Amino acid sequence: MLWASERYERILDWVSKNEYENFIDDDKIDEILTKTKNPSKQDVLDVIARAKQNALSGTMLSPIDVAVLLNNTHDELWDEIFKAASYVKEEVYGNRMVLFSPLYVASPCVNNCKYCGFATSNTAHEQKILSDNELVDEINAVLDMGQKRIIAVFGEHPKSDYKFIADSVRKIYSVKKNNLSIRRVNINAAPMFEDEYQHVHKQGIGTFQIFQETYHRQTYAKYHPKNTLKGIYDWRVFGLHRALKAGLDDVAIGVLFGLYDYKFEVLGLLYHAMSLEATFGIGPHTISFPRIKKASGTQNDNMPYALSDDEFLRVIAIIRLMCPFTGLILTAREEPHIRDEAIKKCGISQMDAGTNIGIGGYHDKSKKDELNKVQFKIGDNRCIDEFVLNVMKKDKIPSFCTSCYREGRTGEHFMPFAKNAKIKYLCLPNAILTLKEYLLDYGSDEAKELGDKIIPKYLNELDENLPHVAKKVRGLIVDMENGARDCHL
Repeated sequence: MLWASERYERILDWVSKNEYENFIDDDKIDEILTKTKNPSKQDVLDVIARAKQNALSGTMLSPIDVAVLLNNTHDELWDEIFKAASYVKEEVYGNRMVLFSPLYVASPCVNNCKYCGFATSNTAHEQKILSDNELVDEINAVLDMGQKRIIAVFGEHPKSDYKFIADSVRKIYSVKKNNLSIRRVNINAAPMFEDEYQHVHKQGIGTFQIFQETYHRQTYAKYHPKNTLKGIYDWRVFGLHRALKAGLDDVAIGVLFGLYDYKFEVLGLLYHAMSLEATFGIGPHTISFPRIKKASGTQNDNMPYALSDDEFLRVIAIIRLMCPFTGLILTAREEPHIRDEAIKKCGISQMDAGTNIGIGGYHDKSKKDELNKVQFKIGDNRCIDEFVLNVMKKDKIPSFCTSCYREGRTGEHFMPFAKNAKIKYLCLPNAILTLKEYLLDYGSDEAKELGDKIIPKYLNELDENLPHVAKKVRGLIVDMENGARDCHL
């Protein structure tokens, strides 16, 4: 394919001129993990204490500290780590859980990743790109669920290049249904050149998300064949550096657990966050940590580095302590019982709900469970109302908030709120308002009944801490009950 070969050469040229310092040193990470093996009980307790202090100062843990937690062998201390993770999350973000939905727009891909259903060699997979009319149908279906914030997902292909992505975002924002619309579009797509990022950014995107998949270079080469665009490690690992240099506000990192040793990968995430912070003064807006799942045309069932459920939950808690100011996303790849457990004790701050990753799957729900039409098999098929109920039953408040994006609290303007543990004072009021809006327009009778108990509880909490804000929120609730929408602070 001419497009891919020409782009490949252009990427190699960029890599040869790369101005950024390599932040992943395989030997150094291995050395740190070896050095911290079998930490004492006191060593682990000291790191937990530092992590709790860091929640108030917005400071990341050091690689040594994170390695100590990863190497903890004192079973009785895991409860302390989980308690600390919950403490840190609530200190920074409060007791809310942000909900979003993924929207897959285009599946064709020129890459041949060995774990992915979209791999170009997977001839059994049904490739599809949504037409403008199909995209509008999808957005209408998403709005009918009550969702206002999405992450749009694209394979890497000439038919879904940066111009197509920009056009898709513009089309998504243009869809209006009963005066409602999608309020924020985040992006999961392949790395770009700076001018391409700028073109997409002009459409008003939110966070741009690129997962490195694995930070271990040898493993990366194993799963991402040479002579493919994704096979160029340095192009991908510095993809978000280029994004921030191009002027994007927020970026997101992630790793696919199961490809290599999870301890190495967690430190890779940390070094990535540290590099972004050192270079731009802005750490990642979110961190994701999907586990490898079954996909068509792959052999993902018996991966040698697969994490057990217990290991996975521990890793999430450690990542929360590692980067206290960063949002943590746990997706519907995981089964409901794992997601419920993570809500309770791991410090998760964002989750997808009502998820359908089939191309066109929200409008045509028959595509949800067909493995040859999706990138991977999801584990949590609960609808949004079920998920909203589930979150409220755990005494947490679901949020569909997008106010920070629209009020300009992004990037360098967002980080001070998060790093000084003050963003929660905006998160809670907007969580209350967006939950109220959802319940008025979409909530089941059961959800409304429970919401009528949850919302007053959190309003009373606002009364105790920010009475002037509580008064304003109560006024906006009355406005919504009289027909107003999109009320936010």
